[in-house]
Amino acid sequence: MLLILLCHLESCNFDRNDQNIRHGEKLAVKYCSNCHLAPSPSLLDKKTWSDDVMPAMANQLGIEVLEGNVYLHTKQSVISNQDWAKLRAYYATLAPDSLVQKRSALVAKKSWSVFMLKKPPYDSTEISTTLMTTISTDNQHIYTSSMNNPGLDKWDKVFDKARLMPLKSAAVDLSFNDEKRIITSMGGMRAMDYTIGEIMLLKESGHKVTARKLSDIYIRPIQTRPADLNKDGLIDYIVCSFGHTKGGLFWEKQLPDKTFQKIAIREVPGATQTETGDYNGDGWPDIIALFAHGDEGIWLFLNDRNGGFITKNLVRFPPVYGSSSFQLADMNNDGKIDIIYTAGDNSDYSRILKPYHGLYVFLNIGNLRFSQPEFYPLNGCTKAMAADFDLDGDMDIATISFFADLKNKPEQKFVLFQNTSIPVKGRYLLQPFYIPIEKNGRWICMDVDDYDGDGDKDVVLGNFSKGFLNHEDFKADWDIHTPFVVLENRVKGQQ
Repeated sequence: MLLILLCHLESCNFDRNDQNIRHGEKLAVKYCSNCHLAPSPSLLDKKTWSDDVMPAMANQLGIEVLEGNVYLHTKQSVISNQDWAKLRAYYATLAPDSLVQKRSALVAKKSWSVFMLKKPPYDSTEISTTLMTTISTDNQHIYTSSMNNPGLDKWDKVFDKARLMPLKSAAVDLSFNDEKRIITSMGGMRAMDYTIGEIMLLKESGHKVTARKLSDIYIRPIQTRPADLNKDGLIDYIVCSFGHTKGGLFWEKQLPDKTFQKIAIREVPGATQTETGDYNGDGWPDIIALFAHGDEGIWLFLNDRNGGFITKNLVRFPPVYGSSSFQLADMNNDGKIDIIYTAGDNSDYSRILKPYHGLYVFLNIGNLRFSQPEFYPLNGCTKAMAADFDLDGDMDIATISFFADLKNKPEQKFVLFQNTSIPVKGRYLLQPFYIPIEKNGRWICMDVDDYDGDGDKDVVLGNFSKGFLNHEDFKADWDIHTPFVVLENRVKGQQ
């Protein structure tokens, strides 16, 4: 009889625990989905949920967090104490003790592939904090900007440097519109709402440089692109403002008197990157944009031809993914643009190695609908850029990983994925190459273009060697002084 009673009580406890877990899952959907996809407990380990993410979540729900993860409910709390306990229990119960890292089915080759290394003279007086590298094909120069002594610098083919102009903070983006250089300075590294950046328009004429300010009101602007969005013959600008709880995607609309009007396209923090084009074939420019930080994903903004946009989500990710870049390219030669996407930002609340960080390729199956992605695991993947590096008629991909597994897989800081399929419609096959430059720097930025004017695509990588070490008891084992390196493509030279 006692045994039956104990079994009954234990069964009741299991039922109660199961009910609490189901209730916790519903609470996660209810409270998390207001801002982003509700993350699965499996995406992080128990300790990270408990010590790092839950306190951040509590703040968003109006719960005061005291030392030792003590939670204090107030009148501003939007969730009851009982429901908060069930929500925490849901993640604590179902989260794994640790995350299992994924291994790629592809065997990487350690080789220079199509590249040879070039770098500027060694300078041991300064730790490299390069935040931007951009290739200009019109004058075959490299433009850079660093957190230390911020300004815009220009390097020629023999790596002589000229300071074009000082800046209040380092530039993180440079784009071109005819003779103008569009400079975006984000104002600081921290994703806080008080970090105000600056957008400048610069013009070079021989040795004369003139600059004027476009805007200094954006919260951490990280990209600015020119586009005539309303087809009035005046160049407008699309601005990505990352922010923390504020920010978004904005249109700097140029007016006939040459002033600008700020228009919000999607006022959600985390706007990271855009590409423009006529994506529905109506003759008007549309926008595809990546959002990170919270509600992560890629959105299409179709021009309604009346000063507004019709918004459509293309792909969406949980908020712990760390979306870091995207590009549009036809990977399988079927005439449709595919999405190349990277996840790997690891500077937020959950600074652990994540098995879902890496390179993703979403194939376009028609009408901007995308298939389940091909995935290539790369810890901390920061950026991917597609180009036909080996000039065989299909698209290859270069990747950098700032938050790579620096202890165990430093060779993944830069990986070339070479498309080995013959350019047949509907097919592609990537072969990874570990280019042996892991001792030359830690890459936070990258650009791809024909630097030397010989007809093939080169790569420039910016070295940031100050802080952001998520590994315990680890010191930089790479060159911390060289600001950037060039991977010069040798394909044309060998033909």
